[in-house]
Amino acid sequence: MADLDTREWLLTNGLGSFASGTVSDVRTRTYHGWLFVATNPPAGRTLLLSHLEASLEVGGKVVSLGTNIWGTGNIEPRGYKLLHSFEINPVPQWIWGENDWQLSRQLLMPHGMGGSREENQAGDSRMSDGLHPTGGHRLLIQYRYEGRQTATLRLRLLIGDRDFHSQQTATSDLQFSQLLGHQQVCLQAIKSGHFGTPWQLRWTQGEYRADSVWYWNYEFPQETKRGLGDREDLYSPGYLTVTLKPGDAVTLEARIGFPEQTPDILTTDTFAASVAAEQQRLSEIFGWGVGGDEGVGEDEEVGEDKEEFLSPSSPSSTSSPSSTSSPIWRQLLKAGDQFVVYRASIAGPTVIAGYHWFNDWGRDTLIALPGLTLVPQRFDLAKGLLRTFGRYCRYGLIPNAFPDVDSEPFYNSIDAALWWIETLGLYLEATQDWQFLSEQFPVVQQIHKAFLAGTRYNIQIDATDGLVGWDARGVALTWMDAIVEGEPVTPRPGKAVEINALWYSALCWMSNWAECLSQLQVGDTARLAKQAGRYAEQAQQVKASLQKFWNPQLGYLYDTIDFDDRRHAQIRPNAVIALSLSHCGFTQQQGRQVIDLATYRLLTPYGLRSLDPADPQYIGKYEGNSQTRDRSYHQGTVWTWLIGPFIRAWQRFFPEQPLPFNWQPLLHHFLNDGCIGSISEIFDGDAPHQPRGAVAQAWSIAEVIRHFK
Repeated sequence: MADLDTREWLLTNGLGSFASGTVSDVRTRTYHGWLFVATNPPAGRTLLLSHLEASLEVGGKVVSLGTNIWGTGNIEPRGYKLLHSFEINPVPQWIWGENDWQLSRQLLMPHGMGGSREENQAGDSRMSDGLHPTGGHRLLIQYRYEGRQTATLRLRLLIGDRDFHSQQTATSDLQFSQLLGHQQVCLQAIKSGHFGTPWQLRWTQGEYRADSVWYWNYEFPQETKRGLGDREDLYSPGYLTVTLKPGDAVTLEARIGFPEQTPDILTTDTFAASVAAEQQRLSEIFGWGVGGDEGVGEDEEVGEDKEEFLSPSSPSSTSSPSSTSSPIWRQLLKAGDQFVVYRASIAGPTVIAGYHWFNDWGRDTLIALPGLTLVPQRFDLAKGLLRTFGRYCRYGLIPNAFPDVDSEPFYNSIDAALWWIETLGLYLEATQDWQFLSEQFPVVQQIHKAFLAGTRYNIQIDATDGLVGWDARGVALTWMDAIVEGEPVTPRPGKAVEINALWYSALCWMSNWAECLSQLQVGDTARLAKQAGRYAEQAQQVKASLQKFWNPQLGYLYDTIDFDDRRHAQIRPNAVIALSLSHCGFTQQQGRQVIDLATYRLLTPYGLRSLDPADPQYIGKYEGNSQTRDRSYHQGTVWTWLIGPFIRAWQRFFPEQPLPFNWQPLLHHFLNDGCIGSISEIFDGDAPHQPRGAVAQAWSIAEVIRHFK
């Protein structure tokens, strides 16, 4: 295991499907495979194609190029020992070889959601933001051979049909049918009389032989570490044999559905054309030149000679190479695009919170929205996301999750509605789209009215001080939402500091918007003017009451205040969030003291700790089984997304001083560690701050995009 390079790679298609694996080509997770298909985008993710096990015969010698870990602990075969190089850009590519031959493999998952700037400007009617499903779920694979003599490549299919969270077990009631055609095979699982998702594999050349066999007892060591199911059986319906002369290539395509009567032609040029199409898509979205997806993404590519891409000009400066010609900047934008997906149940865009296992969540989407959409000027996408969540506002709450079937969304957060208002404000600042404000202002008023009157989970405004609080057993309504055995690990009922800072900022926005609409003579101008005054009065009351959170002995903000006015003084990053919003209700002196203490106690090279290491409840490592991990989730674990609020707060209260944060470790992680070309969800609170959790997280990437400029 020490020899294996288990850094990961990720491909997505904008519909929730993905492919993922490791640099050494060994599968270490349940979530590693070449074709996980979102059968009900972006949900219903199902493994269909695990991988192709490759061997090459050259000069009478057969070499196995695959690498597998078995339940016995053995690693066999050990194809990784022949692996010469791995690159991530523009697509994942592996090169194996010996003295007299070389074989490369490339993978590409064509994007399944469209919508160019031209379509948006033309007012495309299929979706309000110009984004719409344009293609199916596909994976392209290309092998290319170089050598001194003709070689024979054998590719054995390893397939499944199981939920992406689980593992497949060979049983008598699980069978796979296959229908052979000209240079293609159609496959479908049959389990207990129920048919699975049909899909097909096509190829440009080669002879396919049906040879049904089960391969038992693959082991996933990453799942072993997490205390989850870690064994899997894979089915092989047959193998493809391809004769390759020097310079020859074979291209394969896996796609969902039964074979079409008039399929498009698959050629060796299909792969290159699809790569070019993807670069064109990114060029249209982000406005950069085609062919600009070169870059840095792997140790062999970066090296010391490209150290200038890793470091800002000064270790304590926010300066960085973010022009459209910067490879890192393009990589960040490309990484952010991987999280934007189409959701069929709402017929609109949403954002996957993280890969591999997360769905789309309201809070995460709204926090990530500025970095993913406003910075790269994807304003139609931003509007589509805001409109979608606003359309589902109920009880004054914005959904924290959408269901995968037609049913009620989940309204289990207190802050999603407030983040929606905050993000709407940022969108309006960027676009001056007052027509959209007029459209969405009734939703704003609905949220305000519900908070005043009281809504679910006993969310209500305290009439004595104007602060918002909540009180409900067995739920966690803030972003610190881990629950173990039915009890929140970080219970924060009552009045939470960042929630009330969001409430204050929301009231300020509402006052400004009512005044703006009144001046624009949209609606009842006199009524709007009066509302603007009432919102402003409420904001002033809340601003004064925010002083209840000030802890003069500590020089920090209380994290929560109970309804009986008991105050909790743990040093958490929620105080920093409270200082980072568009409207801040704390004084300059208070802000400086808070940021000073947060810098000393919470700041790491990868983000902010969720709890002060000196706190007796602090847990420095995020590891163990699911319950152990959940207990440490917000008890010291570092969250990368929090670097965004820290930077915004620092720039507010120390505008003339350099940021005390060196981008280099985080950028090195982005380019070289974890999931290459993305940023992990969390890191250990203790040094050396190992990456943990989801290997690619939307708000981690989004907040870096927002400030890496």
